[in-house]
Amino acid sequence: MKKNTIALGLSAGLLLASCAVKNYTKTDDGVLIALKPTTENQLRTLRLQVLGNDLIHVAAAAQEFQKDSSLIIVPNQQKVPFHINQSKDSIQLSTKTLNVVVSSKDGGIKFKDKNGKILLAEKAGGGRTFLPIQADQTKGYTVRQIFDSPQDEAFYGLGQHQSDEFNYKDKSEELFQYNTKVSVPFVVSNKNYGLLWDSYSLSRFGDSRPYEQLNQVFKLFGKNGEPGFLTGTYSTPEKKNASLIREEKSIFFEDVKSIKNLPTELHLKNANVTYEGEIEAPQDGEYKFILYYSGYVKVYLDNQLVVAERWRTAWNPNSYKFSMNLKANKRTALRIEW
Repeated sequence: MKKNTIALGLSAGLLLASCAVKNYTKTDDGVLIALKPTTENQLRTLRLQVLGNDLIHVAAAAQEFQKDSSLIIVPNQQKVPFHINQSKDSIQLSTKTLNVVVSSKDGGIKFKDKNGKILLAEKAGGGRTFLPIQADQTKGYTVRQIFDSPQDEAFYGLGQHQSDEFNYKDKSEELFQYNTKVSVPFVVSNKNYGLLWDSYSLSRFGDSRPYEQLNQVFKLFGKNGEPGFLTGTYSTPEKKNASLIREEKSIFFEDVKSIKNLPTELHLKNANVTYEGEIEAPQDGEYKFILYYSGYVKVYLDNQLVVAERWRTAWNPNSYKFSMNLKANKRTALRIEW
């Protein structure tokens, strides 16, 4: 994800198709804009509803709008005056305090104050995509929304997360409910606007790509330089600190299936475990890591302590995020103490 954008991604079922003879239709509470997509899954209809002088509900669809009401948006109890004007390639909805400019070509939106200052704008070209998916034999879409964001912008909100992050600029966060993790799909910008993502599905703020396992991103090397794995060392007081050493091609032990890949030769209660070796990045850049852990954990990367000792009860594991700039084809030392 480029640093000058923010993105929201979600998995949801959207079905919509609307055909209007005119490019737009004024409604009692806003405007309905019909577009001409060039492919099947592009934006076809855009709906703007005026909920207040500075509060606009925007909905987009690639097929046709669902008829059920939102579980987040409170129905409008009052009519707010607004005007619709059309110029060459744009349609403008105006209230007392806000101008919303929509491209009649691709549906791209810009929110401006009455002085013409841009508060929020979608990425050029509309900034939203619809990707068909199927889950549990139900067809739907994965939807992605991207807005332009200046370097000096800051974002606050998203609910309660255990990541020690407050400003989410250039950060990523998964939005789902979990013990001590409370997700609220709302952010406030220091540019004096707020954005509510009207969704109840799994969503990702920031880089919408999910994290991948180490062996899916990097080349792994054991502590003696052997390729293809990290070296795992397991020591337990029950066996007088005798160590079990294994080649760990993956250190994914996060669910009831993968946890069976831990050693069965010794009990892990009160054990000390170390995963060490080197990782090699495929290209230059900043790499973002997420540590899923319980018990006591430390992480060293490039011989630097990047995760100071953290503790979490085993029945409710936690996640911790960190990042580091790495060079392509250069081995970087990694050591995880558990």
